[in-house]
Amino acid sequence: MIESADIREWRTHDVVDPGGHRIGSLEAVYVDTTSDEPAMVTVQVGLPTRHRLVFVPLDGAVVGPGYVKVAYDKALVKDCPAIGTDDVLPAEDEEAVFRHYDLSYQPGAAGERQLARR
Repeated sequence: MIESADIREWRTHDVVDPGGHRIGSLEAVYVDTTSDEPAMVTVQVGLPTRHRLVFVPLDGAVVGPGYVKVAYDKALVKDCPAIGTDDVLPAEDEEAVFRHYDLSYQPGAAGERQLARR
């Protein structure tokens, strides 16, 4: 498992898919609120004048020299629900990110978010 302290050091490094295709640059780490373990990262994608952030799960991710290789193809990642570079993922949109990757979504008993930015 990738430790949150370690993955934060890779901010701005390339995120690549299993085939080595560059998806974008790592922007932030999000942890699972129940375990405080790294669960997803946001990746900056798009044209220089139209950047946006997409979420990518860290399950199966591998850290290499100057990159983080995720287990999801570039096309799937780029189709994920996105936020602006200065925006925060609204709580009501969080489930859509999990659904995009066919992952189960478990909010807290009182409706707390499953992801928190670190």
